[in-house]
Amino acid sequence: MPTTSRPRLNTSFHIHMVSDSTGETLMEVMRASVAQFEHTNPLEHLYALVRSPRQLDRVLEEIEAYPGVVMYTIVNAELRRDLETRCADLGVPAIAILDPMLATLSTYLGRAMASRAGAQRALDADYYHRMDALNFAMAHDDGQGDNFENADIILLGVSRTSKTPTSIYLAHRGYRAANIPLVRGVPAPEFLFSLRNPLIVGLTASPERIVQIRRNRLLTLNEDRSTDYIDDFAVRDEIVEAKRLYAKHGWPNIDVTRRSVEETAAKIINMLNEKRGRK
Repeated sequence: MPTTSRPRLNTSFHIHMVSDSTGETLMEVMRASVAQFEHTNPLEHLYALVRSPRQLDRVLEEIEAYPGVVMYTIVNAELRRDLETRCADLGVPAIAILDPMLATLSTYLGRAMASRAGAQRALDADYYHRMDALNFAMAHDDGQGDNFENADIILLGVSRTSKTPTSIYLAHRGYRAANIPLVRGVPAPEFLFSLRNPLIVGLTASPERIVQIRRNRLLTLNEDRSTDYIDDFAVRDEIVEAKRLYAKHGWPNIDVTRRSVEETAAKIINMLNEKRGRK
């Protein structure tokens, strides 16, 4: 009697791409590599323009929260060392995808590499557009900057709701994204209520998830004091307060508890297209 084999289920895994430039080289290499493996579903996390310890710290938080393969193109020796050391501590593989090629070329040419971040990128109109969006996102990270009316998207949320990585990913797609933290008991900035151009989106997550990420964050800082920052009841109040703000002003909100940054960004882009389509 003939038997029918069951279809193989897709294997999902997180893959983190860390770049001091736009990250396009990483994205192309990653997708070309993953295409060689059937029944796989990579959950992509892209971090572009990572050029400071503060930016790298945020990347490492995401890697710790969603362990998986790490690919990177970073020329700064100190940042490379910190990334490699932390990945080794977490037990996740870190791959410097350009190193074999650069080492071979250096030996063949008898010259040292220039060590310029983003030196390989051709300067075309699309590149300039995305660089403008990335610069905007970095200048308007964590409530910094001004002229928020020029943003395409503004993300709101309590601490550790993936506001920054989502902003950077949206910027890589060419959208000018800003993000503003919501702090319990502190009113949201007044200018938000008069903005007309940007799509304002609230991000939220389960209290358990936020507490877990915050605890991990404090551990990396060697901080073990009990504070409202990781108190279950205080965090629940934070989330409720944020949701009330979203509802009061009719701002859409997204629960990022079980969503990757890419899934969250895709939903936001759809919202933005709908908003612009109604104009």
